[in-house]
Amino acid sequence: MASVELKNVCKSFGTVEVLRDVNLALEGGEFVVFVGPSGCGKSTLLRLIAGLEDISDGDLMIDGQRMNDVLPAKRGISMVFQSYALYPHMTVFENMAFGLEQAKLSSDEIKARIAQAADMLQISDYMERKPRQLSGGQRQRVAIGRAITRQPRVFLFDEPLSNLDAALRVDTRLEIAALHKRLADTTMIYVTHDQVEAMTLADRIVVLNAGNVEQVGTPLELYARPASQFVAGFIGSPRMNFIVGEVAAGHGAATFGIRPEHVDLSRDKGLWKGTVRLTEALGSDTFAHVDTETAGMVNVRLAGAEPIGEGEMVFLTPQPDAIHLFDASGRPVHGARAA
Repeated sequence: MASVELKNVCKSFGTVEVLRDVNLALEGGEFVVFVGPSGCGKSTLLRLIAGLEDISDGDLMIDGQRMNDVLPAKRGISMVFQSYALYPHMTVFENMAFGLEQAKLSSDEIKARIAQAADMLQISDYMERKPRQLSGGQRQRVAIGRAITRQPRVFLFDEPLSNLDAALRVDTRLEIAALHKRLADTTMIYVTHDQVEAMTLADRIVVLNAGNVEQVGTPLELYARPASQFVAGFIGSPRMNFIVGEVAAGHGAATFGIRPEHVDLSRDKGLWKGTVRLTEALGSDTFAHVDTETAGMVNVRLAGAEPIGEGEMVFLTPQPDAIHLFDASGRPVHGARAA
């Protein structure tokens, strides 16, 4: 199992600083997800680990060995890109074999590794096909299989599901989760802007914002105890309700946060009186957007079968144990006061 450590890592492109003082320690065998909005530096950080970009300052260590000046091919890393990066003129077998042939492995060893990876990913029937004859999901599995055959110490994924449709994203996400269990000795680092992927796949999540690490923790730690208003708004779907003004001031904070699933709705009584302006029925859930007199617009998650109509008058009450308070800089305020 390979540990990965970044010590005060910085990256600049000319005068533009993309990453600053990133400090991370990833344990061997972990599945770690880098998540954040577009432009936050997550893909750049992955490319620094892979050796596809040079580190401007700081150190990258893999198993205690400094890797800054080590060639990408010598780092024991395999990377899966969102664009698949398959050779269009080669068959699936040839695509998977190419890197192994360059490494001078024997023909028998190449066939054995490809057979094992193909069986693991259920692509054994596609060996003689070319990429254009495959679906997007099949191409991505080939790209993952090609990376597996190299038997890397560290596995890197750069938004591998972004080109797939919704159903294929779910299926491939499950396959990647199962792959991690089979390759338990391999450290995996996965980049995505999709916090649902991050929550369902990760042992730990690294939340990045404008080149800085906002928080590192397990999915449930980030959901229950966000270290900033940014993390609170990014983790959780749909996003947390943020309320300012009298409601927040009454709790000694600049912003009052409450997740849609932590707001109770009643037709009879409650803390905030309001009118349902919009409902979104998704089957398993219904989201009611309620325009309240006290807290402004509040999104509430309800059971999918909950009958509620637009224009209906309701009362909302935030669950006291689920309130999040933030100061003017977006940092948590501890010790809520009754409003």
